[in-house]
Amino acid sequence: MIRRISLKFLLGLLLIFSISFVVLNQTVKEFIRTSNQNLITTELIGLKNNSNVYVRQTFLINHFSNNELYFGEMAEELGNNLNHATGNDVGVYTVQGDLLFASDKAAFLQQEKHDLDEAIDGKTAYNIRSDENQTSVMFSYPVVIDGSKVGLLRFSKDFTLLYQQSNRILDITLYITLAIFAVAFLFSYILSRHITLPLGKLARASAEVKNGNLDVRIRFKRKDEIGRLAETFNDMLDQIGQQMNIIRKDRDQLKELHEQEKRFFDNITHELKTPLTSILGYAELIKSNGDRDPAFFEKGTNHIIEESKRLHTMVLKLLEVSRRQAPNDDLEEIEAGVVLRDVCESMAIRAGRYKKSIAVHLENNLYVLAAQDRVRQLFINLLDNAIKYSWAFSEITVKGSQTNGKIQFTIDNKSDPIDADHLSKLFEPFYLVHSKHSEKGSVGLGLSIVKSIVDELGGSISIISQDNHTVVTVEFNSVPLTKGVSSHD
Repeated sequence: MIRRISLKFLLGLLLIFSISFVVLNQTVKEFIRTSNQNLITTELIGLKNNSNVYVRQTFLINHFSNNELYFGEMAEELGNNLNHATGNDVGVYTVQGDLLFASDKAAFLQQEKHDLDEAIDGKTAYNIRSDENQTSVMFSYPVVIDGSKVGLLRFSKDFTLLYQQSNRILDITLYITLAIFAVAFLFSYILSRHITLPLGKLARASAEVKNGNLDVRIRFKRKDEIGRLAETFNDMLDQIGQQMNIIRKDRDQLKELHEQEKRFFDNITHELKTPLTSILGYAELIKSNGDRDPAFFEKGTNHIIEESKRLHTMVLKLLEVSRRQAPNDDLEEIEAGVVLRDVCESMAIRAGRYKKSIAVHLENNLYVLAAQDRVRQLFINLLDNAIKYSWAFSEITVKGSQTNGKIQFTIDNKSDPIDADHLSKLFEPFYLVHSKHSEKGSVGLGLSIVKSIVDELGGSISIISQDNHTVVTVEFNSVPLTKGVSSHD
């Protein structure tokens, strides 16, 4: 796999370098060609201007009336003078393109006469001729005197030196570019090896981890991304090791929880057995004695009633826990605020026995889709829990409000702080965070029942403990007011 990555990397670099080399080479060639043409054009324009000045001066001095005839008579003198003045071979032609004079006839008898044809048509033009060792330019333009074309001038200018220098520059550029690309390719090859070799080690280490070896570690003495990747790989293995330890601890905790539940069922069996034994004993005694002892008869019946109530309450709680989130098709639109206010009024007496009070702040029209008895049971359990575990002489604050399509109820009471570890377990069955201060007969089912009701009604519940306050928040989806009112009516 790593070999493939390295090969792809090198092939990609080779392709990039090849394309870059071709583009750069063509760009340099085009730049040199354009520069040479601009230079040639500039020099030829200067040559034309100087030649025109000389021709005009010659015509002005002699004042010939037939300029075309005079141009033919002066062709040889004009050509020699321009040859000496410019240092270039000169050809003098009639307006029809017939050669009158040439300083070097061989230079002007070439078959390529495109520039001359353009001059006959009244234009200025030039052709570049290149041999193996020589490059020259044939430059032609019409001579115009007093608005009339009297003849043609054609120059042969040598630009061999310019093109030789340009070719040398192009060759040097080519060699330098090849050298740069060769060095860059070599550096890229070394860099690819520098990258892919550690990746190979990472791949082999990953294979060992897949086979179950979590003790493998990678050490690279480098501070770049590869080094950080190796550190991250090692950290990942450390995290996996820690997670494995956590899983082992969770397994042990589950085992302990199972044992706790077993102890709980043993205890609850004892709790159920005690009132049943007491009820059975008093019932047998009453049956034996009948109503011969009225005081004992009243005491026995009262005891049977009290134990039956305690047994009934305990059985209901156990049934509630076992029920969990059973389907409930009897949901209706109820005003939960009214239900909560009624529960608070009922629980105020119980709170007073504990020397505590309840402050209620509820908005109107807090409609939810629920079963009224389940909502009542929910609020009773929450308030009962707040009364039992809040400080003496404290006030329990109950609030209800509607925001953003949600109905929110909060019950806030002052209490001893609860650790975060305990908060996460409060909704578990049989869990007693205040076990030392719990009421007699309390088996830790209240909040578990609350959680099952909230889940059943599609709501959410949370508990926070801070600044000696325990705040329980219950949230439901609200029901539109029009529906709620019609249902309520």
